[in-house]
Amino acid sequence: MRLYHIAFALLTATALTGCNDTLDTTKVDLSSVKNKVQQPLPNSILAEMQKRDMPRTSPIMIRILKEEGKLEIWKAKADNRFEVIKSYDICAWSGKLGPKVKEGDRQAPEGFYNLSPANLNPNSKYYLAINTGFPNRYDQANGRYGTNLMIHGACSSSGCYSMTDEQILEIYAFARDAFKGGQTSVQLQALPFRMTPENMARHRDNQNYDFWKMLKTGYDNFEVTKRPPEVAVCDKKYVFNQQVEGKIVAANAACPSMSTPPALVSALSSYSKTYELAYAKALDKFNDKVWYEPTEAERKAVVAAKRKGHDLAYAPTGTSLEAGKLMSQAEFKTWMEKKMAAAEAKPANTILASAAISPRPTTTTERMKQDRLPMTGSIGPAPAATATAASGPTVVAAQGKTTTVPIPEQNPLAYAAPPVSEDSGKKPFWKFWAKD
Repeated sequence: MRLYHIAFALLTATALTGCNDTLDTTKVDLSSVKNKVQQPLPNSILAEMQKRDMPRTSPIMIRILKEEGKLEIWKAKADNRFEVIKSYDICAWSGKLGPKVKEGDRQAPEGFYNLSPANLNPNSKYYLAINTGFPNRYDQANGRYGTNLMIHGACSSSGCYSMTDEQILEIYAFARDAFKGGQTSVQLQALPFRMTPENMARHRDNQNYDFWKMLKTGYDNFEVTKRPPEVAVCDKKYVFNQQVEGKIVAANAACPSMSTPPALVSALSSYSKTYELAYAKALDKFNDKVWYEPTEAERKAVVAAKRKGHDLAYAPTGTSLEAGKLMSQAEFKTWMEKKMAAAEAKPANTILASAAISPRPTTTTERMKQDRLPMTGSIGPAPAATATAASGPTVVAAQGKTTTVPIPEQNPLAYAAPPVSEDSGKKPFWKFWAKD
């Protein structure tokens, strides 16, 4: 059995601290907001948009990086290339890294989703909300299901991405203004982490790795073009920026004949060469280390002090980087044996058993062959079935102390996503090969 979690040598130069948005959260007195649905963006953001040649109602894209606990707003400049205009610390997300599979698994969605004006919920019980659109065509084709998966306020999550009320006020305004400007669909990229060589190498033994490799193709397309990729689903998998002549792309049917625009092929080829060199170095760097990914309860324990002075509903979860552990394989084995003993033979809900440890290939060439990523411009193999991730225990050990961590109930949001249809055949304005 392969080892499911390997090392992450350095975390990040900037500390990630759950809801502690010292630079990002606008200081808004919510009691003074008379109309939250029409609340304008702060003048500081509007000034920055003007400085960067971003029309106020130009299109946006939302990108979520689950492990870091970040939600980014990307906005189109006059040249239709997108840049980050604002980054927020996600206050709460439930479960662990990995996609949502079924109702009640407490997992937050991962994938590519299209948000229309109908996805905005001005009457949310959690201040404001944006429906993620889960399940999309990919989720449906692969038997994944669940309802009411949102980006919302209140800082409490049971499968959603929960922000503070001040944050969702701004995020909602970004989407509202983009729709007013004529954007019909905002792309949401919900990713487990930044798909850099080091992060992919660190997670290459995870049970979700094949699924993440598929998402990485879309991630690479965006990194190269700085335009949201055109997303389709066929043969139960995502495909990106593919040209199809006169055929409907159906989620459950075999993929028709497709082609990637030549300019994009060239750009992705150059990007791939640079990536694989860095990936090979990362394999050597992380070969003898293990990154332990924490449970939701362990993340909550790290940021428990942040609950003081807040309502009971306020439940920050922290980030995987804060609560995780970097250790040698021997330390990892001892750590997991202690956890298994403490669980008193409780059925394992993760793949982090000590039996998961196995020898790694000894050379970089062997490891590259084993972990080879598909070409970023290709469709690639169908993703392997992913295991269901479960929520963490309600009682955890933190620094020798036993801490009870409350788990919020399922959010009673009733604002469902609009029906999902097959590709309309319309040409997105942001297509890489379109003329400026």
